[in-house]
Amino acid sequence: RVVVIGDSSIWGTLLRPDETLTGQLNTLGLQTADGREIRVYNLGYPTISLTKDLLIFEQAMDYEPDLIIWSLTLESFPADKQLTVPLVSNNAARVDELVSVYGLNADPNDAALNRPNFWETTLIGRRRALADWYRLQVYGVMWAITGVDQIYPETYTPAQLDFDADATFHEISADEFTPDFLAFNALDVGFALAGDVPLVLVNEPILISNGKNSDIRYNYFYPRWAYDRYRDMLQEKADAASWAYYDFWDVVPMDEFTNSGVHLTPEGESLLVARVADLILAEIER
Repeated sequence: RVVVIGDSSIWGTLLRPDETLTGQLNTLGLQTADGREIRVYNLGYPTISLTKDLLIFEQAMDYEPDLIIWSLTLESFPADKQLTVPLVSNNAARVDELVSVYGLNADPNDAALNRPNFWETTLIGRRRALADWYRLQVYGVMWAITGVDQIYPETYTPAQLDFDADATFHEISADEFTPDFLAFNALDVGFALAGDVPLVLVNEPILISNGKNSDIRYNYFYPRWAYDRYRDMLQEKADAASWAYYDFWDVVPMDEFTNSGVHLTPEGESLLVARVADLILAEIER
């Protein structure tokens, strides 16, 4: 059992289930050296935050995976966005556990964390959440029957290729782009959660534009200086901690991205699949 955790690029924006990274991996019929079938499970979720990944990661450990692949990108690292995504902000107690048990570097008193009062924890106070829960159970049945869990538009706005001459990243300067600005501590927590289960970090592919001001920015998300420095920092930390780490940032050409700098076409996914299949076989037999 191999689980893959990450953002919307793993979940599969604009991709049908069999076109996603995990869907294509499962069509390969991968087996261990002793003939056991390798099944890959998609636990991607369409927001970008390492702390969001950790909540899913912790839950996934209840299912005793044999290998975990954690797909990363720079946009998931800024410390100031870790608690603001809804899955995190509405699960303050889960965040508290990661802080107290695993040493996650997060402030339990951060205003981004939603801590309901007594009334909000009653059945009446939670009637909207209960209605949403019921509605999503019904949707789940429909998704399972049809294999369709998102809108597939006939056309979409393609990823931006031309940029203003803007070299900023999250409105900070190069001097402020330090390891403390990025939530590297979340990776330490991930390895603590994994325990004896092998955990592999993958730096996911990004769009590398050749358009206007592409000498300044790789894509809409990343100025070159920030992304290059992030890759250096991540490689240095992986080397120092002897983490299993693969950097696939440039394995997919520009034309195989869809509506953002991290969302791939089915053909782009197939290029990544070849690399990830090799690492799964290597890591599962290690």
